[in-house]
Amino acid sequence: MGPTALTSFDPVRLGRSECDAWVGYYLRDWRLVLRSVVGMVRSGFGLSRAVSLRGAWYVLRANQAWAPYPENDPGTAVSFMERFYALVVRTHGLSFDARRAALLEVDWWREHRFVQRGSEIGAADPAAPDDAALVASLARLYAYVYGLPDERVRPAARLRAEAMHVSDGWVARGRNTDDPGLRRQRRLLVASYTALRQVVEQPAARR
Repeated sequence: MGPTALTSFDPVRLGRSECDAWVGYYLRDWRLVLRSVVGMVRSGFGLSRAVSLRGAWYVLRANQAWAPYPENDPGTAVSFMERFYALVVRTHGLSFDARRAALLEVDWWREHRFVQRGSEIGAADPAAPDDAALVASLARLYAYVYGLPDERVRPAARLRAEAMHVSDGWVARGRNTDDPGLRRQRRLLVASYTALRQVVEQPAARR
């Protein structure tokens, strides 16, 4: 991929937008999710305003398909994420497979849900969730999309998984938008994307 197609994103804007998107998701405020995802898509994938809106719509529909518990629709979620990644591939002339990227994306959603709802699914100690599989699934997605070895992107994946744990705590405490935990969640997401950008900007790190 070109050096600016996916590697020159703004970690601060991206992290803040994702934090807002998570808040909207758990409040089922789909307008907030859409607005936030537009920012994520535009800053994270280097898309124009019009293309970002279309891509954000696909991501929104994927999240709406995934959101219900326990009866969600993973197949529809994958289908919409495949459309999203196909849009990214076409826009930037990339060579990765949109279907595989979509499957990797929804795989970390699945791993996060297992961690988040461990007490209901049967985790041994839901108070201390084992997020190794979640970190690994995030790293696989980053490695595939950016063409990097897994170990190079694991620090960013760990920070994003930690942000998810903070988000889960916020949800458990009642989803109060004044909760100071949201500030920590935002900082972790910014740190995660800062770590990711540092890696993807280094041509020597690529396979």
